[in-house]
Amino acid sequence: MGFPRQLTTSLAGYVMENSLRGRKQFPLVLMLEPSLKCNLACAGCGRIREFKDILDRSLSVEECLAAVDEAGAPVVSITGGEPLLHPGIDHIVSGIVSRGKFVHLCTNGLLLERSLGKFKPGPRMAFVLHLDSLAEPPDRFAGREGVFETAISAIRSAKRSGFRVLINTTFYKQTRIADLEQLFSMLAAVPVDGMMVAPAFSYEAVDSDVFLSREEMVESFRPIYQMPKKLPFYNTPLYLDFLAGKRELSCVPWSTPTRNPKGWKRPCYLVTDGHCASFRELMEETDWSKYGVGNDKRCRNCMVHCGFEGGAMAQVGRSLPDLWRTVKWSITG
Repeated sequence: MGFPRQLTTSLAGYVMENSLRGRKQFPLVLMLEPSLKCNLACAGCGRIREFKDILDRSLSVEECLAAVDEAGAPVVSITGGEPLLHPGIDHIVSGIVSRGKFVHLCTNGLLLERSLGKFKPGPRMAFVLHLDSLAEPPDRFAGREGVFETAISAIRSAKRSGFRVLINTTFYKQTRIADLEQLFSMLAAVPVDGMMVAPAFSYEAVDSDVFLSREEMVESFRPIYQMPKKLPFYNTPLYLDFLAGKRELSCVPWSTPTRNPKGWKRPCYLVTDGHCASFRELMEETDWSKYGVGNDKRCRNCMVHCGFEGGAMAQVGRSLPDLWRTVKWSITG
């Protein structure tokens, strides 16, 4: 499954415009965190642990929209925390859509059904639900019973209401591939509009043996890579090749800048070396050469899509076969 045609056209035009202007570093997706507050405490989440000192702080609607304007990225992923806890989330979403941007509103699904009336279905908005496996493991991982059933019910309600729904699945050391295949088949039957998959990032703030090494990630992903092509994966084919160990990609940390209540997070969505006062400061004063596999030990086992999908896009611009393959995927899936 490729991106929606409207999104593909917007991204292609945006990348071409920046390339013609000679810009080598520009964002593709703004990671907007209005608040880090969450209604779950998942075992593998570094956010609620790393930012426990600001869980009571949030960005205003105006600050969120100013960040959207400042970054200029065509896609905004609203993350957290749980974004639906923010009292102005409906105004944040409508403000982004009115600017001609595409919104991916990430949620664990617990508040989604009761919140659907706050939003309008449309081609520029999608809910992204985080589901890592079938009922028992994710409930245990989230530290709360009923999370899986609530999320599935919310997915079905959102689809009935006309919303686009995507799934984001993270796999860990304990992930059972047979469970994932069953989950993906069930979600495809709903049907959801796309499924993203990635290995978990080894957060320093998480004191738990749940993360995979880079070699283990590739070994674990290969059975997923062989799953039926009819499953609506939303990752680009180049990124899926990368996870399966069939090609190398470079991380492009500036492709997904992060804005949260502390400022513009440096250098990326997953690693924190402080915060900048402005988007321009982040882009122009960060020494990007310090980061990435082989440069920073924290990046050693990272294969997460927030950095490497940008690398896939960069590769498309350098290779006609990769360009054609990606175009074909965008059109036919």
